[in-house]
Order: sequence, then structure tokens, then C-alpha cells
Amino acid sequence: MTERRIPPRALLLAPGGFALLAGLDAGLVLLGLPAPIQAARLAEVHGVLLVLGFVGTVIALERAVAARRWWAYLAPALLGAAAVLLGSPAPRNLGSALMLAGSATLVAVYVPLWRRGADVAVLIQAGGAVLAVGGALLLLGGVPVPDLVPWLSGFLILTIAGERLELARVAMLGTSAETLLTAIAAAMVASTVAAVLWPLPGYPLLGATLLATVAWLGRFDVAFRTVRATGLTRYIAVCLLAGYAWLLVPASMWLLVGQIRGGAAYDAVVHAVMLGFVLSMIMAHAPVILPAVLRRPLPYTAAMYGPVALLHVSLLLRLGIGDARGLQWAVQWGGFLNIVAVLGFIGVAGYSSIRTAGRVPA
Repeated sequence: MTERRIPPRALLLAPGGFALLAGLDAGLVLLGLPAPIQAARLAEVHGVLLVLGFVGTVIALERAVAARRWWAYLAPALLGAAAVLLGSPAPRNLGSALMLAGSATLVAVYVPLWRRGADVAVLIQAGGAVLAVGGALLLLGGVPVPDLVPWLSGFLILTIAGERLELARVAMLGTSAETLLTAIAAAMVASTVAAVLWPLPGYPLLGATLLATVAWLGRFDVAFRTVRATGLTRYIAVCLLAGYAWLLVPASMWLLVGQIRGGAAYDAVVHAVMLGFVLSMIMAHAPVILPAVLRRPLPYTAAMYGPVALLHVSLLLRLGIGDARGLQWAVQWGGFLNIVAVLGFIGVAGYSSIRTAGRVPA
């Protein structure tokens, strides 16, 4: 038994890690809590750092590994470099331009993936990458971050929905799952554009497509059956189902209220998507995706439930009590515990990987 070496491509995750830590630091600043670095610049790009800088880099690296093209690694490299520049005193437009270049390269990565098998799941994920390009272009154009939320959300939601279709296709054979999800993805892209051009009808339409996405996941995703299993299979299902439930918050808010650009409702919409849904998906898929990217084991351990439970309980405190009732202390404590949950999961995953790495055959 020998330890597997971490491939050089893992270095591309370092800027993504910087984006994560910088984004969490900015989260503390925005909550009005003590932070290691009190920088207004970080607070201004908080969401972009976490979505395109951190999650975008991870997604782009995973897709580059799947594409097996040397140039595909430019996507995570550019997104990571953009995150570092956005978090530094460098001109903001320089970081935004690199963010746009990285997102555009990610779209290009889906071309060889599509040619390999004309897979609908790849097409849906490419639609998400197109929304990332739109969001990065608007960022470069100086559009306020609250107006970018549908674009950044759509990027992550379509990427994850496409991956769920890819991972659970066997259970969907003989159904209309692919056709329905393709139609929903097209509607989400269209409604995201409409939300910028015609906010009054655009946001309710976006809310409706998001509800359709939740309905699709509820009807076709195998998590509703595998949650009765044990071990890693049940853990993944629990994370997925909890994440899907949080999507109902932005869906209902956009459908019933329309555009939301600030205040408690904005906090609820943004963090229901970015923490409740996206972070749940990351926690769910980390034991499966990261070993394929890093060539290093990340075995499931029951201790992973701890950060997952803390994430959702703290979100309930932040959104259900703090935002809903206007209690700032609940928002602050909930936000602080959100960050503890993220760091806690990294700690548990790191310990699990290090503990078992030496027992993995070469």
C-alpha cells in the first residue's frame, strides 16, 4: 500500500481556497462582527468571490478533468486568478475581466464534453455556464451585485441539476426527465435575461421556473428513495433533500414579491440559495467528486453530519428567526454559525482524508 500523490492540478484549488476564506471574512464584516481583515473591498465582492471565485473554480476544475484537454484548465486558473485580484487592492475591472474570461472558457470546456456523447446533462450545465458569463459581463459593466443574483444562482442551480441528471440517469430511464429538465433550463435562462430587461414580469417568471426545478427534483431525483439506505448513500440523500427544500425560499419570494434588492428578504433569498442549497450540494458530493479531482481518498464518516446539521440549524436561526422577525442578534449568530459549519466540514473532510490516505493502494 502506498499513498497516492496529489496531482499538480490540485494547485488550481489554492486560489479557490483563498476566495472561500476571503468570502467568509467578508461575511463577518457584512454581519457587523469582528473579522481578521476589515476591508470594505472584500465586502463589496463577497458574493462574487464565493460563487465564481470559490465554487466556480471547483466546478471548472472538475469539468476540466472530465474534458481531458490541457486548455480546459485555463478556466479554473482564470477564475482563481480573478478571485485573488478581486480580493486585493488591484483594479477591480482587471479581476472582473479575468472572471469573464474564466467563465467564457468554462463554456468552451462543455464543447468537447458535448461532442463526446451529445449528453443533455452537459447541455444543461453549459446553460448554467452561459449564465455565469452573463453575470461576469454585468459585473464588468458595473451592474450592482443584487442584480447579479439571478445569474449567479442560475449558474449554480443548472450546473447542479445537470450533475444530478448525470449521476442519477439510470433511475430516470423511460421517463420524461431529460425533456422536462431541458425545457426548465431554457426557461430559467430566458427568465434570467428577462429579470434584467423587464424586472416586473421577469422575477415572477424566474420564481416559477425555480419552483418547476424543485418539482422536477422531487419527482425524478433518486434521493427520495436512497434516503432510506445507509452510510454514504443516505448521507448524500439527506444533504440533497435539505438543499432542495431551501430552494423554495427564493422561488416563492421571486414569484410572489418580485425583485428584491436589499433588506432581510434579500438576505433570506441569497443565503437560502448559496448556503442552504449550494453548500448542501457541496457537502453531499464532496466524498464523490473531490477524490476524482485530487486522486486522494475522502471517505465518508458519520461526523460529516455534524457540520451539515449545524449549517441548516444556523440557517433556520438566521432566516427563520432573524430575517423573518427582524432580530439582528439572530442574523448575526446564525451567520457566524454558518461560517463555523463551513470550516467544520473542511476540518472533518480533511481529517477523514488524511487518516485514510496511507491505506489507499496506488
